[in-house]
Amino acid sequence: MQPGPAVEARSRSLADLLAERTEANRSFFAAEAERVARLCHRMAERFARGGRLVAFGRGPAARSDARHVAVEFVHPVIVGKRALPALGLAGEGGDLVTQVELAAEPDDIAIGFGLGEDAGEAAAALASARARGCLTIAFAPTPAAEWAFDPPSDDPFLRQELAETLYHVLWELVHVFFEHRGLLEGRAVEPVHDTGASSFLYPFLAEQETDLEAVVADVRDSVLLKAADVGALREQTLTEGADELLAAAATLRATFEAGGKLLCLGNGGSATDAMDAAADFREPPSVHDGRTGRPWPARRALDLTEDPAILTAIANDIGVEAIFARQIIALGREGDVVLTLSTSGNSVNVIAALAEARRRGLRTVAMVGYEGGRIAAERLADHVVVTRSEHLPRIQEAQASAYHALRELVESTAAEGT
Repeated sequence: MQPGPAVEARSRSLADLLAERTEANRSFFAAEAERVARLCHRMAERFARGGRLVAFGRGPAARSDARHVAVEFVHPVIVGKRALPALGLAGEGGDLVTQVELAAEPDDIAIGFGLGEDAGEAAAALASARARGCLTIAFAPTPAAEWAFDPPSDDPFLRQELAETLYHVLWELVHVFFEHRGLLEGRAVEPVHDTGASSFLYPFLAEQETDLEAVVADVRDSVLLKAADVGALREQTLTEGADELLAAAATLRATFEAGGKLLCLGNGGSATDAMDAAADFREPPSVHDGRTGRPWPARRALDLTEDPAILTAIANDIGVEAIFARQIIALGREGDVVLTLSTSGNSVNVIAALAEARRRGLRTVAMVGYEGGRIAAERLADHVVVTRSEHLPRIQEAQASAYHALRELVESTAAEGT
């Protein structure tokens, strides 16, 4: 369903947030797994013919998703998977329709984000891409897209989380069909495919390449398995990390009330999550708190991944390990809060940023994967939320739920004090 101009008033506990996500995740992927599998096949055909992924979005959250899906395809983190060409277009580049008209080519795949409220420009850009012969995808109901998916919630955070899982699954499973060259238009049939190092993940890859329906069925099952995995991981993150999230929310609330700010950072896909987290605080969705009845206020937040000139200047002249620490020196003030996102918990530049923040009297929140890495083991942040997985897409998806919950908890804890 489409989010309305003002989502219903709410002040919900972590248990409420988790329960809603668990059911929406289950029902959405149960309903859409077959279509997702067939879309993976169609996308693989486009890539096999030399097509690219073109993702775009205008608003702050849409921009972060466009950047996120592009970096996942260009810089694959699954060992042995090839990089696939992709680019992300956002509002800073000008009118989206013009950008798409200049960039998109007939065999490309166009993904439009931000097609909820006030989506005229994004919808027009998607329609333009479709008219140019692109395969078109959207995560909201729109006639502009051939493949439109409608997450079953009016909560903008939850809709975005389901969309993130979906585009991660597309990225992971498009490779299955891409390696089955005999099932792709324009490619030579090879009777059997040697799965090699991928066999332990997808044993069905060794099947005959003439049976498309069998591969679609197996990919559909893999979609359901991945959805179940993130559901379990989200439960672990929000349940085990409940005390840390509540404490971090109280820290942030006190910081904002004292006039302080939040600084967000991360690398790669985690950089786009930092971008999203900062945007959620600066430009909150149209929701009203259940206790006060007031709209959520905009909060002071900076995205330390946002300026490529600053990032590349520091990386080139000093080193990549300093790209965030130097910005904390310049922009951080005692009492501010730093939010770091890292799938490994070991990123050198994230650890350097946390150390600099502590030296300068800033409070720190870290969301980390695996077993938490050095950040958790050495307690390098004041509040550490661990998502216990080694699978990067699932870690990022559960972390999105965690920082969305944090955003909501800041307002509910603020309301408790009124």
